[in-house]
Amino acid sequence: MGRITETVKILLIINVIFFIGSTSLGDKAFEWFALWFPKNENFGIWQIITHMFMHGGMGHIFFNMFALYMFGSHLEMSIGKNKFLFIYFFSGLGAVGFQILFTYFQFNPGYQELVGQGFSDSEVSNFLINSYNSRQYLNYPEIMQNTVKAYIGPMVGASGAIFGILAAFAVLFPNLPLYIMFIPIPIKAKYLIGGYFLLDLYSGVTGQAILGPSNVAHWAHIGGAVIGFITMWYWKKNSFNQHRWY
Repeated sequence: MGRITETVKILLIINVIFFIGSTSLGDKAFEWFALWFPKNENFGIWQIITHMFMHGGMGHIFFNMFALYMFGSHLEMSIGKNKFLFIYFFSGLGAVGFQILFTYFQFNPGYQELVGQGFSDSEVSNFLINSYNSRQYLNYPEIMQNTVKAYIGPMVGASGAIFGILAAFAVLFPNLPLYIMFIPIPIKAKYLIGGYFLLDLYSGVTGQAILGPSNVAHWAHIGGAVIGFITMWYWKKNSFNQHRWY
């Protein structure tokens, strides 16, 4: 979709450097820079930013960076560097908020059950970690399985920020025809990106993955898209009045 802009180029480089570095550091990189559930002892406040530059594998980083390249430059050229960066990082933070809220609802029922049995927080932590490492949690009721997975599973990737960019793109260019790889039929941006959002929403609500692996953070995608959509909708609606954002 045209030349690559400077901001998108820098984001691509940072993400690739982080990916190479995390591959070199192994598990330590995820322990330090992935986003852990706040109850987990690995959690650090800096992770709400650093997790956006971490990825779980070649496929994960490729598709995120491909989407950033395809849509990001066009969007940045249209709204400028400052607005583009605002949407990118604000959508990433929105993804954090949505995913942590969803994870809390997964975690809390089992946590409250353990606390009710007299477990301290440190004992809960040890129990969940040992249950996961020994795979014993697979034999537990669903409520406790969800608690273990919520506690253990870190969040990584730029997907929340990318979904914010996609949603903003669809708001700004709703009727722009887009093509899916290997399908030579143009689909308007609002339908293609909107349809992808609805698939993620379905997966988030039902827990059934339609696109991608089962461990995708669907609520992070949803959160990023919601923030990107609302922000771009507001800017577009008020672009010619006194409320214009600079």
